Amino acid sequence: MARMPRQSSRRPRTPAHTHTHAHPVDELLPIPRLALYGFQHVLAFYAAAVIVPVLLGNALGLSRQELVHLINADLLTCGVASIIQALGVWKVGARLPLVQGVTFTAVSPMIAIGTGAGGGTAGLLVVYGAVITAGMATFLFAPLFSKLVKYFPPVVIGTILTIIGITLIPVALQDAAGGAHLIGTPAYGDPKNLAYALGTLLFILAVVRIGKPFLSSLAVLLGLVVGTAVAWLFGDADFTAVRETDWFGVTTPFHYGMPRFELLPIVAMLVVVLITMVETTGDVYAIGEITRKKVDADTVARALRADGAATVLGGILNSFPYVAFAENIGLVRMSKVMSRYVVVAAGVFMVVLGLLPKAGSLVASVPHPVLGGAALSMFGIVAAVGVQILGKADLREERNTLILAVSLGAALLPTTVAPFFDRMPDDLRAVLDSGITLGALTAITLNLLFNVFTRRTTREIDWDGMGEDGAPEPEFGAHPAR
Repeated sequence: MARMPRQSSRRPRTPAHTHTHAHPVDELLPIPRLALYGFQHVLAFYAAAVIVPVLLGNALGLSRQELVHLINADLLTCGVASIIQALGVWKVGARLPLVQGVTFTAVSPMIAIGTGAGGGTAGLLVVYGAVITAGMATFLFAPLFSKLVKYFPPVVIGTILTIIGITLIPVALQDAAGGAHLIGTPAYGDPKNLAYALGTLLFILAVVRIGKPFLSSLAVLLGLVVGTAVAWLFGDADFTAVRETDWFGVTTPFHYGMPRFELLPIVAMLVVVLITMVETTGDVYAIGEITRKKVDADTVARALRADGAATVLGGILNSFPYVAFAENIGLVRMSKVMSRYVVVAAGVFMVVLGLLPKAGSLVASVPHPVLGGAALSMFGIVAAVGVQILGKADLREERNTLILAVSLGAALLPTTVAPFFDRMPDDLRAVLDSGITLGALTAITLNLLFNVFTRRTTREIDWDGMGEDGAPEPEFGAHPAR
């Protein structure tokens, strides 16, 4: 009897101690809940995850089989990258609930690099050489960059995000007209194609307008599904290849051949990862604010190393540069489920999807006009977020106004006047033909000249004041700098 008090007081001590000191981010939930919440993250991010390989593959003229492989490689690498970021390995990974995916920032530069190298798989090899090199640079530069965010004030980040949206919108419009492969034929711009694109866009807007928050976060995915279903009913979507595709397949390293490392494409991709490093920094602080988990320079450096490692892995496994997805940050705030192990579960789901070629073949069956309508909504949001951040810059200051004005002008050169750089060497065109790369370099350089080297103070981004969840991201659509 006398021992009972000692035993009862001893037993609860460990659980009580654990619950007192274990942060919600580090809470390991029961497997059924992990699976449910993890699958929810996959649904919220799936459409944005697969749209980059589809857009790039279409622009480079890849065959359907090559496009399916590209999609599956992307999903597989997304899963591995998310697991590394959330779980953490050595000094790699923020150990926060951050889902990783391909950045939209790289779309225009990769198209410019790939087409400049001749398109097709030959163009992909040059892209992969640049991606691997940029990933290694991100990994090595991470500790230093985590201390340099102050040199990227709102006028720079807002300008770059606005440029990203403006220069990607023509890519979406090209698909809305029927796709690049139809240019020069009567089918390009056919009213039927425009009707599919407009119908998909209107459906997405309707879901956002009348749907509940979680349903709104799936608006783009639902738009792709419904738009494709309508096209199939009218005989404009073909799923024959889906039936003929294998159920299981493994992505092999360097599937298209050994990468080609060329200087100027590498420079263009370094600009891309410079932008995504700023973006990841903001996402880390945002998720730290939501989860009340302390974030410091070391946390940011670990997150950036994860980006770099994932990008190198992407280049090896036939995928692209990776960054944290802001829409999933919003989902964490909305669901109030903060465990990083939920993201690990989502990563496992993505790995499984990446091993199922039928899933990639199904995505490849989405008609170009439907894809264009969905992409238009996402890329337009990117530009709107850039305008939102520009609101934090003092544009009454003449120097800031000039940074914005000249950078926009530079970005629109290759976008609006296609032959502008035709007489430049092919390698140099890989940089100049990307409006994102050219505009970003202009904004960064002018800010250094006007606001840094002149010892003028610059206003840093107030990551905590960029929205309720700390991320300037709507409940659907694209990542700000993807």
